[in-house]
Amino acid sequence: MQPTSRIQLRRRELVVATAAALAAPRLAFAQAEDIVIGGSIPMTGVFAFAGVGINAGITDYVKIVNDAGGIRGRKVRYVPEDTAYKVDVSVAAFKKITSQNKVNLYYGDSTGFSKTINPELDRNGNILMAGASFATELNDPRKYPNQFIVGPDYTEMFGILLRHVAKEKPGAKVAFVYSDSEFGRDPIDEGEALCKQLGLQLVTKIMTPPGSVDVSTEVIKLRRAAPDYTIFHGYILAPIPEFIQQGRQQGMTSKWMGTFWTMDSSTVMRMGEAADGFMGVMPYRYYYDTSARAPMLDRIRAMRPDYQSTAYMQGFLTAMLFLESAKRTLEAGKPMNGANLKAALNSIRDFDTGGIIGVPVTVKGNSIPVGRIYRADAKAQRMVAASDWISLG
Repeated sequence: MQPTSRIQLRRRELVVATAAALAAPRLAFAQAEDIVIGGSIPMTGVFAFAGVGINAGITDYVKIVNDAGGIRGRKVRYVPEDTAYKVDVSVAAFKKITSQNKVNLYYGDSTGFSKTINPELDRNGNILMAGASFATELNDPRKYPNQFIVGPDYTEMFGILLRHVAKEKPGAKVAFVYSDSEFGRDPIDEGEALCKQLGLQLVTKIMTPPGSVDVSTEVIKLRRAAPDYTIFHGYILAPIPEFIQQGRQQGMTSKWMGTFWTMDSSTVMRMGEAADGFMGVMPYRYYYDTSARAPMLDRIRAMRPDYQSTAYMQGFLTAMLFLESAKRTLEAGKPMNGANLKAALNSIRDFDTGGIIGVPVTVKGNSIPVGRIYRADAKAQRMVAASDWISLG
């Protein structure tokens, strides 16, 4: 071989070696397993008003993360299935998604699904789950070791409401109005005990069927009890406006309050005249809240210029906490399984959500027991802050 030919061959070898070296990181990225978020999402059916927002929130945060390079070089994939808010369909979706993908994180659409799928989560051992439910029962790390609640559970919501009441009017008279459902009954006994602890007078408890019903008899009972504050739970909208309208017509001066699934801005404003002054607990800032610095809300408003619901915020924050747990697990060099992901989640202390929650958050057990009281300004068609952020010990 001539010297020139040997030089040319050596040059080619160097080019090939350099190209291979440059390609190696890209190849490693391509070969790294995706971080998969599965989802039983109610895009149709009675809970679609929330499911559409939840889906958009998860999708948007996954895009933000992937646009920034993923998590430790891994791409995040979100794999949802519509469940129409039916437990059997949701279970089928879970089995389909987990059989076709190596799922690390999962969003569930209901309390019923969360309870039904829990034994499977325990058997699987590789998945951390959160979802739409704030059920108090799920806030038990021993019974539900691979699940968590993205906010306060329903009992903690009552705790935030009642602490606000006790501060605003010590010794106030309080009424609970709730639906005859697992959802409705959830925080009632614990709420009654907390009234005693806080020196509040629980003057009546009224249970109704869920949804739109004739409440005239119940309103008379409520008027006779003459509460200073009436807390509704276990409803989305009806029959809350009927209670408020009839109560006001009968001279009641009660302040009216609700919990998370009643408190979306669009839901409250559908109450019409009954909306004005309606208060409730909300773990997150509203889309349009510009009262304090919130860079993540700025990102959301840039991505979606139209109003996004509190369900959107819940989905967005769920994805944020999912992927923070994944990041911490990978940084510790540990396998991505349910136990390690949950341990990483429980290591979250004073975490900055970018202003979605107005104070740094700490995951305690299976929940984030923090929230704020907001009040409806019907004229402005907005929810405005009526308290500071309230964190439970």
